[in-house]
Amino acid sequence: MEVGLVGKPNVGKSTFFAASTRTEVEVASYPFTTIDANRGIGYVTHNCPHKEIGKECDPNNSPCKAGTRMVPVELIDVAGLVKDAHSGRGLGNKFLDDLRQASSLIHIIDASGSTDGEGEPCEKGKHDPKQDVEFLEKEIDHWLKGILENNWDKVSRKIEISGSKVEKVIYDQLSGLGVSEGEVTNVFRELDLPENPTSWNSDKLFILARKIRKESKPMIIAANKADISSDKQLEELKGLDYPVISTSAEYELALRKAAENGIVDYIPGDNTFEVKREDISEEQKKALEKIREFIKKNNGLGVQKTLEKAVYDVLDMIVVYPVENENDYTDKKGRVLPDAYLLKRGSTAEDMAYTVHTDIGEGFIRAIDARTDRVIGRDHELEDGDIIKIVSE
Repeated sequence: MEVGLVGKPNVGKSTFFAASTRTEVEVASYPFTTIDANRGIGYVTHNCPHKEIGKECDPNNSPCKAGTRMVPVELIDVAGLVKDAHSGRGLGNKFLDDLRQASSLIHIIDASGSTDGEGEPCEKGKHDPKQDVEFLEKEIDHWLKGILENNWDKVSRKIEISGSKVEKVIYDQLSGLGVSEGEVTNVFRELDLPENPTSWNSDKLFILARKIRKESKPMIIAANKADISSDKQLEELKGLDYPVISTSAEYELALRKAAENGIVDYIPGDNTFEVKREDISEEQKKALEKIREFIKKNNGLGVQKTLEKAVYDVLDMIVVYPVENENDYTDKKGRVLPDAYLLKRGSTAEDMAYTVHTDIGEGFIRAIDARTDRVIGRDHELEDGDIIKIVSE
């Protein structure tokens, strides 16, 4: 699963990425600081079951901090988007191509309105950030429409002559963009398009592209630079047709760096932190106090909250823990609760087996719920926090 960080230049995407992943990237106040997409691993939090089972965990793929499991999520920070990117302007083609496999999008906007439509600094409040949301939607919609429109006369005639199912043909066209067949089917259930695809004009294809974008690339808004935004600016953004979370990526990055240097004790997403060292400068103390005031007002810094909202709510994911010994909750190396995986809500025991390894999925025999010691079948629907043993050939 991949979450894309999108938005125009100079809104704090790379800072958000650096704060989320602690991957060092170039951060500067000019357009196209990011040219090649930055990829890294962020984490969503989950209550680790080790306290419940009475055994200290020994994490492998997902660190545990004081009972909070940090479950990995791949993030991609793409080049800043500019108007007419779908036509190749700026780094448009590269931007859109980098988003192909993203399961969801976090659209980072400058909530203070101090970055104009081209990503250039401007007077605070001069630009309306709501325009950036509409702009991004249209660019992605036109990109998808362009893919559908390519050779459409030939494709539509082939559908008409062969009697092929139009949903299947559309899926084949878009499968390289991380669009699932189920998502395409859902779109056609909701749209009332003419039965004969040869009659679909440019407007109809745009409507189809827009609906597919909404279904396959769900989005959440990070109202960034909230630390310099007015309450009125932030309130106006709440009317958008997306979840909106106020964030300060700059404060989050500073606090995570302070935690790494032993200055504070802070778990990402917490709405508090503790200063551990007294030998810090007055400037550092003032900076930490400003961050503390923002956390209190905003109930957090927003970066971690945004990522978790994208994963748990927008994508509707759950966390499961595979083990090989259901009695001791260990893998073959004796590690307790070594791994945590994200799965779509409604996933089955067999789905989990394939997530762990294709061979395990193909050899699936049965599974065991480690908490209840109950045997479950391949179609058993998993629940958040399940600890499962897979028995395979």
